[in-house]
Amino acid sequence: MLEDDRVGGAHRDLMGGRSDLPRVGAVVVGQGPVPFVVVDAAGREVEPVSRYLRDLLIGDASPLTCRSYGHDLLRWFRLLWALDVGWEQATEAETVALVGWLRTARNPQRRRSRADALPAGTVNPTTGKPLLAAGYAPRTIAHNLSVVHGFYAFHQHGGAGPLVNPVPESKARRNALAHRSPIEAYRPHRRARLRPKIPARQPRAIPDAQWAELFGQMRCTRDRALLACYVSSAARASELLGLGLEDIDWRKGQGWVISKGSRARQPVPFSPEALAYLAAYLDEVGLPPAGTPVWRTRRGDPRPLTYWAARRILQRATELLGANWTLHDLRHTAATRLARDPGLTLVEVQSILRHAHLSTTALYTTVGLDDLIDKLAEHYQRPAPTASWPQEYAADDVQAVFGAW
Repeated sequence: MLEDDRVGGAHRDLMGGRSDLPRVGAVVVGQGPVPFVVVDAAGREVEPVSRYLRDLLIGDASPLTCRSYGHDLLRWFRLLWALDVGWEQATEAETVALVGWLRTARNPQRRRSRADALPAGTVNPTTGKPLLAAGYAPRTIAHNLSVVHGFYAFHQHGGAGPLVNPVPESKARRNALAHRSPIEAYRPHRRARLRPKIPARQPRAIPDAQWAELFGQMRCTRDRALLACYVSSAARASELLGLGLEDIDWRKGQGWVISKGSRARQPVPFSPEALAYLAAYLDEVGLPPAGTPVWRTRRGDPRPLTYWAARRILQRATELLGANWTLHDLRHTAATRLARDPGLTLVEVQSILRHAHLSTTALYTTVGLDDLIDKLAEHYQRPAPTASWPQEYAADDVQAVFGAW
């Protein structure tokens, strides 16, 4: 059956963004072996999703990965519930409706509550960093398609679901990656149908002048110690927040964090300044209980500082400065400073950042236009060079060969 014959009125409304998906169901904490499960409007567990997430967990996927996949599959099932289509009868037409809705609908997490906030999708004049668009990012759409494709590929392996995966795949990509050696050059390939173009990510390092302003907005010793540890260790936000007192080696100037990807315990460096701020913070509030993180809340009973609370600390400071820096920008700042240090090789920076591939570390060697302002000012003030010729050539001969200069 042709796609146009399958796409009815509800499909067209979703594809054009005229309808919104009903916010039914949720991703909740699971009671069994699956850390997170998807439930429908009646609170009943969606068993096909749970089987898929259980398989991911057995394959050593992170619990946070299961949570992320659960939200993507919840969005997919909300679409199927709105169209009254069973998950076993889903075809490419439903995928078209999902992509069409994601490309035109407004992301509820992009809503601005402040009246003086900059419009979504514009560029912050203070930092030069673009604000997130009002809709869903291309990476979000691509990730959702990958999750749905993997969900149906898993059930096809067990003999369930539709015969044809509703998410198209790229045969050119499969051929390009088949039997590819890691030392071979990357071979470009065509995107699969419905896949959006993914823009290349650029490092977002905070300039030194703006870093001094941001650090000056920290209102307590804890916040100053937190930012100093972030920018000297290049640790990810969630990794540093789990740092315990037993994880700090004061003599070597390093700490141990649980890596976000491999979940392995890995060392990260701390600068003497960061350790001094950290020692002052611990001296001010006292040592934390054994086995608990050193970063704690300041109001009420001391509790471990969550990611959302740490993000809010930075948001309060950036709102006063009119900036839009994030916690992950602190890792970018540390990586850029390390990569541009002539005393460190790129391999050494890769070891500090704990990157799997050197090509990822090389991204931080890119020089942005903001870094060339002084050099460009000198270039514009420098007089244009004049052409000169050796004296043994006659002026008439030079003009006859090269023309007027």
